[in-house]
Amino acid sequence: MYDHLKVFFGNSNPELASEICGFLGIQHGKVRIHAFSNNNIKVKIEENVRNDDVFVIQSASSPVNDNLMELLIMVDALRYASAGRITVVMPYYFYSRSDKKDQPRISIAARLVADLLQTAGANRILTMQLHSPQIMGFSRIPVDQLLPTQIFIKYFQKLDLSNAVFVAPDIGGAKNVSIYAKALNKDMVIMDKVRIGDKEEVQVRNIIGDASGRDVVLMDDEVLSGGSMLEAIDALTEQKVKSIYACCTHGFFSRNALDKFEASSVEEIVTTNTIPIKKRQAYRKLNVLSVAELFANAIRAIHVGDSVGALFWVDESEL
Repeated sequence: MYDHLKVFFGNSNPELASEICGFLGIQHGKVRIHAFSNNNIKVKIEENVRNDDVFVIQSASSPVNDNLMELLIMVDALRYASAGRITVVMPYYFYSRSDKKDQPRISIAARLVADLLQTAGANRILTMQLHSPQIMGFSRIPVDQLLPTQIFIKYFQKLDLSNAVFVAPDIGGAKNVSIYAKALNKDMVIMDKVRIGDKEEVQVRNIIGDASGRDVVLMDDEVLSGGSMLEAIDALTEQKVKSIYACCTHGFFSRNALDKFEASSVEEIVTTNTIPIKKRQAYRKLNVLSVAELFANAIRAIHVGDSVGALFWVDESEL
């Protein structure tokens, strides 16, 4: 169907990658990844890719460093196999939270990842909702950032949220959350929080706006151990809200975070499948929405030279 389009993927999120290939209507590329006893790995591309338009899908799921190294070696193997163009598809960008120098003598690892990908042989990067858009500026090769805007809006429209208010977990997330509030004609509340060192703990200092008696949709770009969002849920519960729906694009859910959400007052925790979630059927409150079709459409657009932004963007001037 598509001339010279091939999709390969590593071990980070094979379920999502296979689903993307299904929407594209193609078989995934053949690759063999072998791990030696000394933890070194060998990647062999087992089909001809000369002059092909190749997409490599790998997400920053656990074990993050192993998956990053696997990605770099796979890109390098494709380059030496004379692939025509190599686009790295990262549903969740590696080291996306290390995007600024906020302490002395630390690395901006998100920039380093961009440099490593270019050195390995990548010609383009396709990713989903970066922790900070400035990460796109770290790369000397083109970066396309998808947003789950339409996916979440369609989901929220199915819920009975006639009395809803959208809540941004901090000042930095207000702009993103405002898109959803405007699109669904809802009010917005902003939480003022401070992060405590590197402990993945936060303290909510103030709530800007009134959410009492309302159905709350609390949104964030990603959840790691869940401390920030759970603290926000506790603060909102004290305001005597009617119900709380928690939502994030990237659900890493480390340190038994899902168990904590199950035990909390939240009605539902909604996320996407950019990161695979083990035993997700065991969690009653967890709802995982797929981004496979969006990524498939973006891959198709890049391959044929169409606009990627038109696939997901909401024009705020029309809201």
